[in-house]
Amino acid sequence: MTRTYRFFSADSHFESAPDRWIHRVPKQYRDRAPRRVKLPSGKDIIVEEGCGITFRGTNQFAGKSVEQFSPVELDFDNAVGAGSPEQRLKEQDLDGIDAELIFATEARNTAIKDKETFLGILRGFNDYFIEEYCGVAPDRLIGVAVLPNIGVDEDIAEMKRCKEQGFKAVRLHTFPSGKDYPTSEDDKFWAAAIDLDMPLTIHTSFPKQYRGRDVFLMKYPKEPEGEERPMDFVERVARHGIHHCGAIEAVQLILSRVFDRFPRLQIYWAENNIGWIPYFYQQMDQAYKVSCSWAERLLGLKRLSHLPSEYLKEHAHWGFFDDPIGIQLRHYVGMDRIMWSTDFPHIVTRWPNSLQVMEEQMAGVPEDEKRQMLAGNAVKFFRLDG
Repeated sequence: MTRTYRFFSADSHFESAPDRWIHRVPKQYRDRAPRRVKLPSGKDIIVEEGCGITFRGTNQFAGKSVEQFSPVELDFDNAVGAGSPEQRLKEQDLDGIDAELIFATEARNTAIKDKETFLGILRGFNDYFIEEYCGVAPDRLIGVAVLPNIGVDEDIAEMKRCKEQGFKAVRLHTFPSGKDYPTSEDDKFWAAAIDLDMPLTIHTSFPKQYRGRDVFLMKYPKEPEGEERPMDFVERVARHGIHHCGAIEAVQLILSRVFDRFPRLQIYWAENNIGWIPYFYQQMDQAYKVSCSWAERLLGLKRLSHLPSEYLKEHAHWGFFDDPIGIQLRHYVGMDRIMWSTDFPHIVTRWPNSLQVMEEQMAGVPEDEKRQMLAGNAVKFFRLDG
């Protein structure tokens, strides 16, 4: 029997300690997987090969007051949102949430350069995530598979494997080739995702996406010669969204004509809020119209068949959590393009009062539109109704 969803968080997070899932990693790789270390203070840190120690206390905000909270303290044994899947279901109930789309990145340590070790750890996590965690309540714990993003073939192989295991979505951390800019190699992945009917997500944006003016954000058909190097056209078109998550790779996808080659491709950008999007769309189009001539002349970039915003209105979906201005501007984004979330248990969550915050920001919104944003769009995008 298909579950009826009223309140679906389209962006939540898995934040349990590595010792919960390390048993699924092949024995020969376990000593190179992330591990929890207990400090003399009783608090935790996560140690990862080749990485400095970072304090990720913002990931354990749920249940704390602003006075109690510290961004440099981890306590996996006592934190809300860090326990068993059974605990997670109780936490959903306390918040009035029917289900969550759950992102995880713990197993993807790109400092590990040995491919078999890297993939062994990542696959072990995905196995645990879908079978032992989400498997407790697969209609309420909707895990997003972690992709390696070190090469197109590796991504396709893991995506197929995860599809067979029952994952409802995969997350991209880079373009499928492993680069921060689109390449022709990526087309194999886009085609495979469409053939598999696998929903694609980007959480906020690609890490380290903004590369600076000395490095172009795309491989253009024509390489500028001499000292008179023009500005990066991606940066120019995306400049009014440059500090907003998702703007850069959205423009990269448009200008590299990915959406022209794959008209069925749909991508969900989670946790970005939406109030900035109508302004970004308008300014992106304006920048494109003013600059597309020199981009064609100097960079060899052929004219698009549509304005940039028209591509995103057709192919992009956006997540929000606490954005009353965005709610007012929702029709400029598209009512079928918006998904609500709680970001549990991260720092913007208001657990266990998520529904109260939601009602405040959606005051005056018609019930049919609320249903779309609160669950309907997510159910459709992630194929949860069949």
